[in-house]
Amino acid sequence: MPLRRHPAIIDSKTTDAPPAACRGASGVMTPEYPLVFGLSPQVFLLLDALVAIILLIVLITRWRVHPFIALTLAAGFLGITSGMPIEKVVKSFQDGFGGVLGFVGIVLGLGTMLGKMMAESGGADRIARTLIDAFGRERVHWAMMLAAFLTGLPLFFEIGFVLLVPLVFIVARRTGLPLVRIGVPLLAGLSVVHALIPPHPGPLLAIQAFGADIGKTIFYGLIIGLPTAMIAGPIYGKFIARHVPGELTSDMAEQFAQERDSKDLPGFGITLFTVLLPVLLMLIKAFADVTFDEGSTARHWMDFLGNPITALLAALLLSLYTFGTARGFDGKQILKFLDQSLAPTAAIVMIIGAGGGFKQMLVASGVGDAIGHMAVQAHLSPILLAWLVAALIRVATGSATVATITGAGIVAPIVTLVPDVNRELLVLATGAGSVILSHVNDAGFWLVKQYFNMTVAQTFKTWTALETLISVVGIVFIMALATVL
Repeated sequence: MPLRRHPAIIDSKTTDAPPAACRGASGVMTPEYPLVFGLSPQVFLLLDALVAIILLIVLITRWRVHPFIALTLAAGFLGITSGMPIEKVVKSFQDGFGGVLGFVGIVLGLGTMLGKMMAESGGADRIARTLIDAFGRERVHWAMMLAAFLTGLPLFFEIGFVLLVPLVFIVARRTGLPLVRIGVPLLAGLSVVHALIPPHPGPLLAIQAFGADIGKTIFYGLIIGLPTAMIAGPIYGKFIARHVPGELTSDMAEQFAQERDSKDLPGFGITLFTVLLPVLLMLIKAFADVTFDEGSTARHWMDFLGNPITALLAALLLSLYTFGTARGFDGKQILKFLDQSLAPTAAIVMIIGAGGGFKQMLVASGVGDAIGHMAVQAHLSPILLAWLVAALIRVATGSATVATITGAGIVAPIVTLVPDVNRELLVLATGAGSVILSHVNDAGFWLVKQYFNMTVAQTFKTWTALETLISVVGIVFIMALATVL
């Protein structure tokens, strides 16, 4: 049997359009006959995508290629080998890169500046100290989890970690408790909100991809996220600290465990209000969507104020006063803080953009449609599929945000095939899958190893196990919630 050209290379000169039955959910055409060596086009595309992902893993972990370059190369490989025209390969990657950063770049920039203002003012210290004082020494690990959960809402994981980790050293020195017992709950709180709760970039982009409701996603995310963080944080942290206690070195104590005078810190109430303002505005938008008529003026204004970009901008503007002017900083100092906050995010932005390009290549080549159709034929739960796909991308790239963006792009076509699936739970399942099995290609792995003074083996037992626990417990709770919604 002669080989047929892949549908992606059918150009504008083709006059005979294939029947509708030959088109996937996103309009990508599927060949009627086997493509290569008797393989169906769906199987060929899946194998092609698998090879691209393996290439990505090898480039990052074996040859130590920067993730931005590795994602770009893997995307190009997939586009070319799937049969797409060369000019469309470049265009698809460019569209995916720009499409993601057009939103994430703004959200990440605003969130980073808000986090910097909170750090310089001592707002994070205030939240942590208040909760620690309220919980007491024996339950201080629960306080650390809750402090990270609240403080981490507007912060990218790496930024939140660097901001809050000094508190781990301060509390460890003050209480004499093992470093890991205090640190693991903090890591769990940060990781859960990073994966599941808007306004983090990953969940926001997944909400867009699946057409989910942002208010419901926040509500369900809190229902699932809090117990998940409890299990992976304080409970697991207490257990693993018996085997890997961690060690607070004198260098770390001298550098990070310097305590501020509590009089220099902002108030707990105003700090909490500033940090939670974006979430509050997005919840108000969700309330307005079910309360006011679609064309009403009130609905339009609530939708505007509850947009993630507007909500983060409002919180940032408020922080310039609550964390800036009110704390005695002048305009020149505040400008310096904002400038300093953006430089460390450059690499993160480029990697996320490349992840968007890789995602777009998977969609444009027809991989997303192939996965969707095969999942429907196999009667696989779309929610479980979203978790599995995100988990695979996470292991390959080491980035939770890239895994969420790419996973949502691949699985999104299934929404049209299974219209009654809960879209908010699809978002959360993708987020849960995006944090599984953190290993040596994840910057967070090395961050935790270095700060907690652990060996690679100890980091696997603590950080990797914690992330996997969040992912597995999260999907169990999500599947359970799906049975009652």
